[in-house]
Amino acid sequence: MLLVNTDYIEGKTLEMLGMVSGSTIQSKNIGKDFGAGLKSLVGGELKGYTEMMEEARSVAEQRMVDQAMRLKADAVVNVRYTTSAIMAGASEVMVYGTAVRFK
Repeated sequence: MLLVNTDYIEGKTLEMLGMVSGSTIQSKNIGKDFGAGLKSLVGGELKGYTEMMEEARSVAEQRMVDQAMRLKADAVVNVRYTTSAIMAGASEVMVYGTAVRFK
């Protein structure tokens, strides 16, 4: 499945199938959250949260791809990611785009 953040794919004529999306809400356990709080006092990367967000993006992206595959899409164009804080230590990641089939 081809994913692009443009609204076209060079050399391809596209048939629009519709919008597809995927999302997930992830959180870290209390131990990692406490460790991140201590790390924020001295500065630097919060690796536990970086890993959490990388995993969340991957899960959300796969859910979007699964939805596109059910539509028998060849690609998803105009792919966008968005995040929001749900509560302290928990974030939602959503990815969305337009499923297309090559003509």
